[in-house]
Amino acid sequence: MAEEDRRAPAAVVFDALGPAYERAFAGSAPHRASLGRLVELLASGSRVLDVGSGTGRPTAQTLADAGHRVLGIDISPVMVGLAARQVPGAEFRLADIRETPLAEASFDAVCAYFSLLQMTRAEQADVVAKLARTVRPGGLAALATVPLDVEDAEGVFMGQPVRVTSFSAEAFTGLVTGAGLTVLAEEQVVFTPAHPEGTPEPHLFLLARRGTE
Repeated sequence: MAEEDRRAPAAVVFDALGPAYERAFAGSAPHRASLGRLVELLASGSRVLDVGSGTGRPTAQTLADAGHRVLGIDISPVMVGLAARQVPGAEFRLADIRETPLAEASFDAVCAYFSLLQMTRAEQADVVAKLARTVRPGGLAALATVPLDVEDAEGVFMGQPVRVTSFSAEAFTGLVTGAGLTVLAEEQVVFTPAHPEGTPEPHLFLLARRGTE
């Protein structure tokens, strides 16, 4: 069996993309606006978990630059290495969120920007519920996805073959509220990655808060 066949499909894709992923999405003003809304509400020195941290930019870097304690986890060794070099003010670990034990209420905020799309719907629901438990009561969750009603669909992403599963915007928002989070802000946009094979794609950004009771 080839080495890459033993790794998760997402790891294979993002190992191959490396810094090209950051270049393609660096111009996303809605992503930065979502981070701005999160930073605005966080107390100084908050502990933040960044799931699917990629190259570390812009999410972990924005949060670390704002004085927060950031732990980024990603399934791609290439991405973890890039992030550690690019954002020395944050901590990064090679890990799969589906298998990573997280203590309840152990973070002030969690982020998951486009990091669920190569999971099954059941796995996505489990991860959102897990993240909701991981954030402390009154804490925040910043989530982003591609809101399409597709399941295990074949596609090509920046030249890499992928299989994608997602929810409609309404269904994904329902998943988030069903996990005990209250949506504070929602933005839907269409974004075209800066890549020769980039095509327009819908993006959904949610900022939510865990209840205090």
